[in-house]
Amino acid sequence: MPSDQSPPDWERFLPDAAKPGAASLADVETLAVALGDRAYPIHIGAGLLPRAGALIEPLFGARKRAAVITDRSVAWRHLDTLWSGLSAAGVDADAITLEPGEATKSMASLDTVLSQLLDLKIERDDLIIAFGGGVIGDLAGFSAAVLRRGVRCVQIPTTLLAQVDSSVGGKTGINAPQGKNLIGAFHQPSMVLADISVLDTLPERELLSGYAEVVKYGLLGDLSFFEWLEANGPALKAGDAAARTYAVKTSCLAKAAIVARDETERGDRALLNLGHTFGHALEAATGYSPRLLHGEGVAIGMCLAFEASQRMGLCSQEDPSRVRAHLSAMGLKTRLKDISGELPDADGLIALMAQDKKVQAGRMTFILVRAIGDALRTQEADLDVIRRVLVEELAAR
Repeated sequence: MPSDQSPPDWERFLPDAAKPGAASLADVETLAVALGDRAYPIHIGAGLLPRAGALIEPLFGARKRAAVITDRSVAWRHLDTLWSGLSAAGVDADAITLEPGEATKSMASLDTVLSQLLDLKIERDDLIIAFGGGVIGDLAGFSAAVLRRGVRCVQIPTTLLAQVDSSVGGKTGINAPQGKNLIGAFHQPSMVLADISVLDTLPERELLSGYAEVVKYGLLGDLSFFEWLEANGPALKAGDAAARTYAVKTSCLAKAAIVARDETERGDRALLNLGHTFGHALEAATGYSPRLLHGEGVAIGMCLAFEASQRMGLCSQEDPSRVRAHLSAMGLKTRLKDISGELPDADGLIALMAQDKKVQAGRMTFILVRAIGDALRTQEADLDVIRRVLVEELAAR
């Protein structure tokens, strides 16, 4: 990375024992999520799949037994490589392969996965390996949480979104007809392996969906990182490995620091939901379909959060325009008019927001902003302002 770029200051939040140190492999960046006796490493680097078995092997006890949960798209591209890495370390593994897409994060899929894991006789001392994007990571992690009251899980995320967000922090779950991620559990992985090389096979739309989550870390708490993204986002998008590694490392360091302070989302961790209250409502409104990917909903949601914040007098008039300009320049959706098909009216969208899992005592929690890099959690948001913003956005469609 350019020498004139100062590293983000997230590291100050980590206990000394959890700060990045020497990696187990010379060319691998290793971070730690500091959760006492449940602490775990995040390994970031290129070409980790062939070495996955060697990295995972220390987690095994008397036998090296694992079940890999993946989807057909990931299996077609990468399962043979992972299989070779596991076999080289003597790991006995079976695969459970599901259909790709958000619809897989369902009760029906959970039942299918749990039944197959029981048929495979996966025990509490074995490992479940989540090998895929956010859908697979959430579903496999939840399966690990409830199977035999808890089986260890290793996350091997294959999308940018999963590498920087959903694979870290232990949030697992499935969707319900009433809303996204309403059924789940906190179940920390034993390890995360983020192989930067697999990002080369992602369709551009999927890569950009993950990029929205990268931008989120700058917007919620690190202006310098957002400035770095404004300068280096195009290189990341174009495939620059150093830029991608830096972005994944910085995002994971940010999330690790927040999770270490607030594992179960009672305080600061809620800030990670910047854009998500709006975004999850939009995902539900579009039926969790390809009309709107998760990161696209987050990108639009962050723009809505900045616009609402500005109208409530929390942030400057320039901030919403600057955020929208960067996301738009990168090729992301930023407005409701960018979503194809019908959408509910403003009250319908607010009703979907009211199903958000952060609702407490019937009151919605919003993540708003004072500035780029300065987010806040509140249950005092002016719903009339929220409604007006939505009404105007819908009218522009």
